[in-house]
Amino acid sequence: MALALRCLRPLPSLLLRSSFAVPRGLPRGCPAPLAEGCGQCVQQMLLSRQLATKKAKGKGQSQAKVNINAALVEDIINLEETSEDMQAVVEALKEDFSRNLNVRTSPGALDHITVMTKDGKFPLNQLGQISQKSPQLMVVNMTNFPESTAAAAKAIRESGMNLNPEVDGTVIRVPVPKVTREHRESLAKLAKQSTNKSKEALRKVRSKSITQVKKSKSKVSEDTIRLLEKQIQQMADEAATEMDKLLAAKTKELLG
Repeated sequence: MALALRCLRPLPSLLLRSSFAVPRGLPRGCPAPLAEGCGQCVQQMLLSRQLATKKAKGKGQSQAKVNINAALVEDIINLEETSEDMQAVVEALKEDFSRNLNVRTSPGALDHITVMTKDGKFPLNQLGQISQKSPQLMVVNMTNFPESTAAAAKAIRESGMNLNPEVDGTVIRVPVPKVTREHRESLAKLAKQSTNKSKEALRKVRSKSITQVKKSKSKVSEDTIRLLEKQIQQMADEAATEMDKLLAAKTKELLG
């Protein structure tokens, strides 16, 4: 009797797949149409679908993607928030590439270099006035914060932009290096390092989300847990692929 009641109770399908709109593979004797969402039958179909997918993959066909309705699992994990966190890592990499890894160094490239002072960390453009005197020379005027001149010069030198600042009182002169092959290759290596750091940050987001999902093992089925883990891994893989494309484009730009 309890099983019959469970089948009759409406339960939205966990996966939003167009193929599930047709009652294909519905177990015989099911008292509820698939459209009403017999939970037991849907679970059986999911397992059958996974088995069929594995067979298809063995024949060289692409593996079907999981597409979970975020609203149905919001009490377990906020998938939209997970996606936003992963995309934020990708966007940060884009910004890093755009701001710090350019063949031609411009005043804007120095703006957000972080300077460690006795009062905390500050962007260079909040401490000094940055200007370009010529194509070969940039100048940072530290008159407003003279006590931070040495710290600013150190931050410029350690920025990874191949710059060697020269301090003259409260003025920091920054010669712009010639665009040599060695310089281009150095920037390409920095791009690779930045991408690896971003992928590590992405893995942390994925691990945090999967850990959160596993905390719900006592409340939901193992199949639901596995599907959610697969969805999160799929999201992380897509973000990593986007990072690889950004790296490839930036490397091509830098090496010419």
